[in-house]
Amino acid sequence: MKLELLPAVDVASGKAVRLTQGEAGTEEDFGHPLKAAQDWIAAGAEWIHLVDLDAAFGRGHNREVIADVVAQSGAVKIELSGGIRDDHSLEAALELGAARVNLGTAALEDPEWTSKVISKYGDQIAVGLDVRGSTLAARGWTKEGGDLLEVLARLEADGCARYVVTDVTKDGTLKGPNLELLKLVMQHTNKPVVASGGISTLQDIQDLVDLVPLGLEGAILGKSLYAGRFTLEEALAIGSGH
Repeated sequence: MKLELLPAVDVASGKAVRLTQGEAGTEEDFGHPLKAAQDWIAAGAEWIHLVDLDAAFGRGHNREVIADVVAQSGAVKIELSGGIRDDHSLEAALELGAARVNLGTAALEDPEWTSKVISKYGDQIAVGLDVRGSTLAARGWTKEGGDLLEVLARLEADGCARYVVTDVTKDGTLKGPNLELLKLVMQHTNKPVVASGGISTLQDIQDLVDLVPLGLEGAILGKSLYAGRFTLEEALAIGSGH
């Protein structure tokens, strides 16, 4: 039983940053995104979760920096997220060489387009379900986007290949992942699920490893790594079952 771990590199104004609960204005600066990514790769990461925060918030983009990170990542796979809402932004992300992209707001606001790209690109598309209670959050988590299980049923009908589930109330807070939310989503899909938000201890990672038989495939690590709660090497050892 292996849990894939995806260290996050969130990019705003050309720098690697971390937000608290996804709010603009709460950024902490962690230097150049390429260095951040290469640090995780050196520590053994097989995936990098790369987020263009400016594109997510609709205030510009960091395409050149992101292209640089993808180009320099070698065999490490990149999951790209942030502002992918139409054919142009989706094709641009895949042309950069991302192994897969996360759709967020678009999957809530444009069901027809989402259905079309899921059928066209298959496994290269993951849909991010950003949850606050039982309601989905859209547009950089500032708007409500409908009922979780209703939207999930629609995406299941579309044949969505993978879901990235974030408890918005826990993201960047180091308060532990929402295991019940993850179990709920996995009860309603047999597709792989990636957890995001709240991870703060190695025990949290062990708790997520325990969900692998239910369909949990991976976990995105952000603030826990940047705040030095544990090393990526320690996390990878638990994720690989050692």
